Amino acid sequence: MPKMEPKPERLSQARPGGTWPAVLLALTLALLAWSAYKPHDYPTWALEVFPAVLWIVILIATYRRFPMTPLLYWLTALHCAILIVGGHYTYSEVPIGNWARDTFDLSRNHYDRVAHFVQGFVPAILAREVSVRRSPVKAGWWLVLFVMSICTAFSAVYELIEWAVAEVNSAGSQAFLGTQGDVWDTQKDIALCILGAGLSLLTLSGLHDRQLRRWGWRGS
Repeated sequence: MPKMEPKPERLSQARPGGTWPAVLLALTLALLAWSAYKPHDYPTWALEVFPAVLWIVILIATYRRFPMTPLLYWLTALHCAILIVGGHYTYSEVPIGNWARDTFDLSRNHYDRVAHFVQGFVPAILAREVSVRRSPVKAGWWLVLFVMSICTAFSAVYELIEWAVAEVNSAGSQAFLGTQGDVWDTQKDIALCILGAGLSLLTLSGLHDRQLRRWGWRGS
């Protein structure tokens, strides 16, 4: 009888191991608990940290059925930390932003600019991973266009949510909006998101592909 070859391991069902996902989760939840203790105000805090909480819930719910690459988990933890800290102080009053403003004689606290840059930088890898693993768009300029479009749309929707909050509660929305008197704040936020997404694809695509291949989620 011909020798039977062993069936190849189904790497697509593999999951990055180790304890670091649990450590990242614990640190993020600890930061969230700190953020909830005497924030600037609770309505603004809830609005600011909601995306982070949503990120956490989705990644926990999908960890067994659709685990992500280590790169994406680390980036998510960073993004959540930025959102959570911003929620505690409000973006226009985060101490490190005030320090940078006063030290370098800046016109405003730019913490919110960093947050909007990261709003593109991190979701770009999420959109790229889901597209590579679950859609026909897996490489080339079409993948870049798809990811950039997703990030731009995400940023635009967030700005629409900010506008809706301002319409509902104009008196109490300034802390959430964080425009700091800049009439072009919305356009700059979207532009920074697009810049972040583009830079993320430019600098992290190679590392992302190596991790996808390592776990059998992308062909060679």
